[in-house]
Amino acid sequence: MKYLVRDKLLALGDDYWIEDEDGRHAFLVDGKALRLRDTLELEDPAGRVLITLRERLFGGLGLPGLRDAMTLERDGKRLAVIRRKRLSLLRNHFRVTMSEGTELDVSGRILDREFKVEYEGELLALVSRQWYRIRETYAVDVVREEADAALMVAVAVCVIRMAEREREEDDA
Repeated sequence: MKYLVRDKLLALGDDYWIEDEDGRHAFLVDGKALRLRDTLELEDPAGRVLITLRERLFGGLGLPGLRDAMTLERDGKRLAVIRRKRLSLLRNHFRVTMSEGTELDVSGRILDREFKVEYEGELLALVSRQWYRIRETYAVDVVREEADAALMVAVAVCVIRMAEREREEDDA
């Protein structure tokens, strides 16, 4: 199943819908305003929070510009932590460490919205702009039927957000 994401760097407090390939609302990304740290909630169309995405600050110090990870939570419990794995000239790599210890690998051209999410070399989801000609839009194609679609969308939103923030900080 493919999910259509209108690509824009969110200001804190912005909300937007992610649609399925048939144009139906699948997830709402709710940007929570007035929070000390960056927080987003991924909700189903009925308004139920599926996953909370929180910025983790370096060493817990809360210093601006020192973001080192994002945490995904489900039902108030940590689901996963996303960190940069390594940086090369051509590709970005992020590691998603699940609470039970398994790891997902995210690699590709994150800022170009062309990357994949894998578990032990097995493809779970592809993120690409190639399926849509609409400006500033990309798709999250959840390839594995048993893969958690909300998790795959949340991972895509997080790694893009982290890569965009790093680029902003490098440009500053």
